[in-house]
Amino acid sequence: MVVKKEVEIGGRLFSIETGKYAKQANGSVMVRYGDTMVLVTAVAASEAKEGLDYFPLQVEYREKTSAAGKFPGGYIKREGRPTEKEILSSRLCDRPIRPLFPASFTNETQVVAMVMSYDGENDPDVLAACGASAALAISDIPFDGPMGEVRIGRIAGELIVNPTHEQIKLGDIELVVAGTADSIMMVEGESKEVSEQELLDALKFAQQEIKKIIDVQNQLRAEAGKTKWIVAEKTVDANLKKDVYDLAEVKFKEIVYSILAKEERAAKNKELSELVKQSLTEKYPEQEKVIGEILHDMEKDLMRERILKEGIRLDGRNTTQVRPITIELGNLPRTHGSALFTRGETQSLTNVTLGTKDDEQTVDGLLAEYTKKFYLQYNFPPFSVGEVGRMSGVGRREIGHGNLAERSLRQVLPADDIFPYTVRIISDILESNGSSSMATVCAGSLAMMDAGVPVTKAVSGIAMGLVKEGNDYAVLSDILGNEDHLGDMDFKVAGTSDGITGFQMDIKIQGISFEIMEKALHQAKEGRMHILGKMNEAISKPNDSLSPYAPRLITMNVATDQIGLIIGPGGKTIQGMQRLFGVDINIEDDGTINIASPNKENAQQAKEYIKKLTATPEVGEVYDGVVTKIADFGAFVEILPGKEGLLHISEIDNKRVNKVSDYLKVGDKITVKLLKVEGGKFSLSRRKLLTEAAEKEAKNNPPAEQPVN
Repeated sequence: MVVKKEVEIGGRLFSIETGKYAKQANGSVMVRYGDTMVLVTAVAASEAKEGLDYFPLQVEYREKTSAAGKFPGGYIKREGRPTEKEILSSRLCDRPIRPLFPASFTNETQVVAMVMSYDGENDPDVLAACGASAALAISDIPFDGPMGEVRIGRIAGELIVNPTHEQIKLGDIELVVAGTADSIMMVEGESKEVSEQELLDALKFAQQEIKKIIDVQNQLRAEAGKTKWIVAEKTVDANLKKDVYDLAEVKFKEIVYSILAKEERAAKNKELSELVKQSLTEKYPEQEKVIGEILHDMEKDLMRERILKEGIRLDGRNTTQVRPITIELGNLPRTHGSALFTRGETQSLTNVTLGTKDDEQTVDGLLAEYTKKFYLQYNFPPFSVGEVGRMSGVGRREIGHGNLAERSLRQVLPADDIFPYTVRIISDILESNGSSSMATVCAGSLAMMDAGVPVTKAVSGIAMGLVKEGNDYAVLSDILGNEDHLGDMDFKVAGTSDGITGFQMDIKIQGISFEIMEKALHQAKEGRMHILGKMNEAISKPNDSLSPYAPRLITMNVATDQIGLIIGPGGKTIQGMQRLFGVDINIEDDGTINIASPNKENAQQAKEYIKKLTATPEVGEVYDGVVTKIADFGAFVEILPGKEGLLHISEIDNKRVNKVSDYLKVGDKITVKLLKVEGGKFSLSRRKLLTEAAEKEAKNNPPAEQPVN
């Protein structure tokens, strides 16, 4: 049975249809908005794998270039490994649905979203997330949804739901918001230094639109939904739990209430865990895993209880304190800029590389191919958390964290006409206990200033947490790794002294109020300003000069009809200039020319050459030329690159010249004056300059008067 439900969102029809496509999946829907269509399926294994202590959810978002009437780029005309856009879109689907599965459900589950049609205006990513929720909601897979997801933009103060790509470019806010009917679950986005209240207003606006999408899913579920599987709640032997608490509670409380470094705390936890397991192994054989889960929950309860009752955290801080910060600049002498930012036990060593247009990153996908001249890459090696792990490429988490930091920093970049360089930032996380993406924002801002990138302002970031039990809650500034793991929220906020530039929020519980979000935002601002103060103590404005190892880049503009002249037939002219001056020259379609060289003098010489190449010779002007050809009637002189004139034999000297070769030869440098231009031909004179020089000399040095006899 085919069932289709529709609702108007942002002036366009949003529809979800089931019963026609992929009917062997547990749940499948086709979501349509405009002419963008996404097929989403949900499948789960019928039985749980034994021994799993996590939920094995896999979310895959894939874009087919055929959806936009395009061929894949490259030699192999088939979609390959997921692009960064596909990875980021997968995360936008995964993060809001993951908390909505029952805690005891551990069956392997896979959600696949495939973009089947793309209209060039409506981004499929939010449709995929809505489809993921709908496919799960109508399936027999246990799911506490539905949830909805929308993109919000703002143009001239007016909030817009699901803006087109062009509208996003015109606006000052872009955020993706996901939530249930009464709670925000996830936020991801960037803005041009907006206030906390403006962000809250955007979230409230999004919530109203999300409710419409949830209503449609509920209607679809009412007609096409399957009976959900019953998931047995995990039960723990009451006697085992009592024995574990009798053995460990007092000792665990001592550990939780002690101020310890991350490694010390982990070592003491491990020591206590092994002691408890050894003590109970005879009475409760093969229950080590269950004992470990009880101890985990015990730590969680003790930590949360102390925060809510005393306002004291694992490392002894109160709820608003930021850990100690140290900053070093220029650690890496051969990079173009670098910074070491350490906050507590989180550390980012970040460097900046400046390049030319050739270093821009080309991006291909559903949209027309485009380039990026600013990009940030984030690396999280296993040693940063004291572990051994495979280093087999960039993971989804690294892509997501790098994207958040990049979006947060690009709001303060200078305009291309001020700073035409391509900028690459690499953040290597050397230690991690808390938000390394926000450490990357801070280190990236500092490294750009160290590199002399004329950013408009410094940008800092902070991660906020939440502990909530019933009506009691505490918002935590600058959370530790354990506070993220054992808490209820991870809310990252980045910005300048004047407003928010980037944000990301994930909620692990349902029912967070806008009151809590408002408190978190204002508390984040206090922390952000504190960190900015520390950063400004280290460097308050960009360095005036670039690294001696950075390329020197000069920008100039020419008329578009002169581009062909500069390039020359088959690129001969531009290639010759690059070899002659040792530079790299790039020309934009609008006539903007970027000249890059290891030293500024070479770039300046190339610029002067191009100016001469594109200059129009003017009558009466004097030129330093080079003789290119000798004839019986005169000499041909190149007065500007590619522009030759005739120096007639009668114009070579102010006395009679019988033979041109007596005065000139090919390659001679000679100063001449342009007398006239006729039919595109230039007539030159040296005689005129010699005569003028003689007259000037005579005027300045008149003959002495003869004495009277």
